Amino acid sequence: MKFSHIGIIQGRLSEPVNGHIQEFPTDWRNEFDLLERCGLTHIEWLITKGTSKSNPAFDDSITLEGLPISSYCADTLVDSQITNEKYLKEHLLPICQSAVRNKIKNITIPLLEDSSVEDQNTREIFKSLIIEYAQEYPDLIFSFECELFIRGLEEILNLSDNFRVTYDTGNITSYGIEHSEYIDAFHERINNVHLKDRTFDAKTVYPSTGDTNFKLIFDKLLLAGYNGLYTLQTARGRPGKEVITILQHKNILQGLYNAK
Repeated sequence: MKFSHIGIIQGRLSEPVNGHIQEFPTDWRNEFDLLERCGLTHIEWLITKGTSKSNPAFDDSITLEGLPISSYCADTLVDSQITNEKYLKEHLLPICQSAVRNKIKNITIPLLEDSSVEDQNTREIFKSLIIEYAQEYPDLIFSFECELFIRGLEEILNLSDNFRVTYDTGNITSYGIEHSEYIDAFHERINNVHLKDRTFDAKTVYPSTGDTNFKLIFDKLLLAGYNGLYTLQTARGRPGKEVITILQHKNILQGLYNAK
């Protein structure tokens, strides 16, 4: 058995921009040209603070429809203003509008670091705001990548059938959440798995060199009947060697996936 839908987060097939680990690439079209060479099926399109205004996703003269884009990853929302109605209107609303225009169904919303909603009061405010977007855009899927424990994430998911989970394997490891319990709780709502290895002290490392038990994860997902997306978000290697690095990481993870 092999990965049926394995892609990559945008930018990982390009050299880092201004030293950033994750940033919109300078030549975004080239990454689509490299997909087939790398045996990948999709790109998760990145919208960051640095490109929140200049990103081609917001250029009406450019159409992204027809490109193998699995989702928009709204990194620009990693901000303490995640519970500010005006901030969401300025940043999330254009993403939703672009997704509709370009026929992109999924939007990944990171609720971590500065945009964490671990605090109950913060989470209640966020819930009251995000449900309005689900109601306004019933054809979009909002998928949450969280540093929340199970009960907190369940509170959000229970608000709408349009809410899903982006399961980041490395993040869950570093948060100290048991992968088995996480998959048991959310396997029916997971629509994207970010493949990343991390140590327990939150260092991102090459696949199979950290504390993430990929064999357990793949076995549990297969047992649960998961047939959704896998998206490489692995550690960067040497600048200029991005394709080689990604092929190595993909092969390592493929081997762990196939292991019985």
